[in-house]
Amino acid sequence: MKKVIFQMSVSVDGYIEGPHHEIDWHLVDDEFNAYAVEMLEASDALIMGRRTYELMARYWPTDTENDPVVRAKMNSTPKLVFSRTLKKVEWQNSRLATGSIADEVARLKQVPGDGLLPVGGSDLAASFLEQGLMDELRIILTPIVLGAGKTVFDGIIRRHPLKLLSTRQFKSGNVVLIYEPTRA
Repeated sequence: MKKVIFQMSVSVDGYIEGPHHEIDWHLVDDEFNAYAVEMLEASDALIMGRRTYELMARYWPTDTENDPVVRAKMNSTPKLVFSRTLKKVEWQNSRLATGSIADEVARLKQVPGDGLLPVGGSDLAASFLEQGLMDELRIILTPIVLGAGKTVFDGIIRRHPLKLLSTRQFKSGNVVLIYEPTRA
């Protein structure tokens, strides 16, 4: 069965970006790239909100700095974009969501296969979590304290208990914490 997952790099003090939206503190090396390729190869579609889509659509089609396999997977993997303001999406294999989050997730889960459905963007992920549509959270704890910025789940209005499924430590100091929301 397909799993809707959220993965995000987070500072030790819980921020996903610095006070000026900077993410230059992410630790990406060959080991982490191999992990990223593994995750992308297991993904049937990438789900994102407008802000994440716009950032990624500006970056990945012309990227020359990252692993070419990661770049190719980012560009070729189908993408579903949730936006109230975008009228069209032009990045390769992208489409605008036309239904509600719940309807679109149900539609994606009907497609044959057991791939992952990663959700990009903390605001959209918060909506998925609040609606009980998130199957797994992968928090990449990065060894840095930022002191200010945007927290990983701004906008969450109620508690969401989580069960730790596994951890994975990287030589860089990154630690991936894999959680499953526990439903009452």
